[in-house]
Amino acid sequence: MAGERKLIILLVEDDPNDTLLLQRAFRKSGIDIPVHVCTDGADAKAYLKGEGKYADRNAFPFPRVLITDLKMPRCSGFDLLDWLQNHPECNLIPKIVLSASAQEGDVARAYEIGANCYFKKPSTFEELCKFVQIAHAFWLSAVVPPLPQDC
Repeated sequence: MAGERKLIILLVEDDPNDTLLLQRAFRKSGIDIPVHVCTDGADAKAYLKGEGKYADRNAFPFPRVLITDLKMPRCSGFDLLDWLQNHPECNLIPKIVLSASAQEGDVARAYEIGANCYFKKPSTFEELCKFVQIAHAFWLSAVVPPLPQDC
């Protein structure tokens, strides 16, 4: 049953303050789920492939949901979404964009290259908690295909 599976999130975010706020929002909302953090798209690719420090799938299980920022150094969220399209074994993962940008071009491009949904980062902590609750309930209830151990 969908509600019985373990929801594991991979958060790709370069701003430590945004990461901390999102983790606090999960705790405040009573959502106790593993959130693994990567600081850019290159780190996230290594995580998804189970490479290097992410080789231990007991410590770093394949995520059920990916939340990514877009504007990051070294390898952006756009780069990560584009990479996922070329790796179909990984691309089954639901992809949520959570970005400070609401520019039409950014939104359109993210959807064109595989984002499943796009949210502008909330301006208040209360709005962030609401986002976390909605996203958690939605993806926990959604029926998704089995995901690989790595790709």
